[in-house]
Amino acid sequence: MPNNDSHEHFLSSASIEPAVFELRPDYRALLLVIDGFEAAPSNPASNELVDAAEAHARKLLAGCAAEELPHIVAWREAYRAFGAKPQRTRNSLEALTRRAAEQLPRVNALTDIYNAISVLHQVPIGGEDLALYQGPARLMRATGDEDFEAFANHAPVVEHPSAGEIIWRDDHSVTCRRWNWRQGPRTGLTDQTKTAFFIFDALHPMTNEALDAAAAQLAAALTLTRPGITVSQRLVAAPGDRTP
Repeated sequence: MPNNDSHEHFLSSASIEPAVFELRPDYRALLLVIDGFEAAPSNPASNELVDAAEAHARKLLAGCAAEELPHIVAWREAYRAFGAKPQRTRNSLEALTRRAAEQLPRVNALTDIYNAISVLHQVPIGGEDLALYQGPARLMRATGDEDFEAFANHAPVVEHPSAGEIIWRDDHSVTCRRWNWRQGPRTGLTDQTKTAFFIFDALHPMTNEALDAAAAQLAAALTLTRPGITVSQRLVAAPGDRTP
C-alpha cells in the first residue's frame, strides 16, 4: 500500500459481516493504518509505557480476578456466544493483562507500545503488516473450511477454524482466529514493516471516546519513535449504533 489514497481505500473496503453484529450489536472495530514506520529496538519511551502497563495490570488484579474485570467479562461473554471456551482460549486482552501483572516481554518499540496501550486502555489490539495483506480485512463467522497458516513445533501447519467461529481474514486466508485470540504469522509485524495495520476491538462498556483515546495514545507514542508517520483511521460499527 504505497500512499494515503490506497490506505483510505483499504480502510473503506474493510467490512464486518452482519452475523457478527447479530451476535454482539455493541461491537465496534477502530481500524488504524500507520505509515512511514521503521523498525526500532525497545527504547526509554516504549519501556516507560510498558512499565506503566505492568503497574496498571498489577493494580487492576489486586482488586479482583482477571475474569471479573469489566472489559474482560464482556469478551468472555462474546467468546461463549460463538462457542469458544474462554478459560481455555483467552481473548488477547485477558492474556496480555495477566501477563503484564507479572512482566511483559520487551520485543521492539512497535510491539511494546501497542501491547502497553492494550493493557492501559483495556482493549484488545491486533497489529499487522499491511503490505502482507491480500485484499481487504473482513470480520465474519467461519464456515470451517478456511485456511489459517500457523506454526506447531516450529514447523508450518495449516489449521481450520471451527464453524461459526469469529475470524478476521483477507482474500488469501484467515489472519486472526477467535476474534482476537491468535494472529497468524503470514501478516505479522516484522523488522521490515513500514506500514502497520491496527485493529482495536471494542465491546460495551468501552465507549467510542475511550476507543479514540487509546488510538490517539498509540499514534502519539509511535510518533515519538518515528516522527513524520501518517495515521489514517476508520470506525466500523453496527448500522444505527449510538454508542457515545
